[in-house]
Amino acid sequence: MEEWISHGFRLAWICLAAYWIWSARKLKRTQRTEPKLLQLALYWTPLIIAGLLLGPGEWFTGSWLRERFVPHGLWVKEIGLALTVAGVSIACWARHILGRNWSSVVQIKQDHELIEAGPYRRVRHPIYTGLLLAILGTAVGAGDWRGLLALLIVFVSFWNKYRHEERFLSEQFGQKYLDYMQRTKALIPGVF
Repeated sequence: MEEWISHGFRLAWICLAAYWIWSARKLKRTQRTEPKLLQLALYWTPLIIAGLLLGPGEWFTGSWLRERFVPHGLWVKEIGLALTVAGVSIACWARHILGRNWSSVVQIKQDHELIEAGPYRRVRHPIYTGLLLAILGTAVGAGDWRGLLALLIVFVSFWNKYRHEERFLSEQFGQKYLDYMQRTKALIPGVF
């Protein structure tokens, strides 16, 4: 059973990657973007580091990163898988609703639209919410401190990214976006 759960984690992340690639084929043209070096430093490098931390646990044998923060048990892995699947589902739903306005980096697209439907009614950045939940689930499934460190790194990266996005969107949409910010939280409905 534990092997099936491990396959479940891999399948969830493969499905996310496949959907991301498939849905990125018809995006709007870019009108404004951030410098590539900033993107690499603030977004891509932290994601690569987090991905490596969530890689095979044998890489970290003998270090504190391999120590457990949750008890070892099948039920812990099942909870982790459920969180991962829920997070991937939220991220894919949000990505679908965003449609042709989506970008992997902070950008304003030509004819950019302010999306307030679906999960965007509850939070301004549901893709980040979903991805953070999926990483939390994967961290719980792994059970090692390395997973929580990966989650922290991605959270800091997303926090930086969403602040830049909000600046771009506020400049693009003005009061309409400021009103949207007043109605909705950034990542967790009703909390933050």
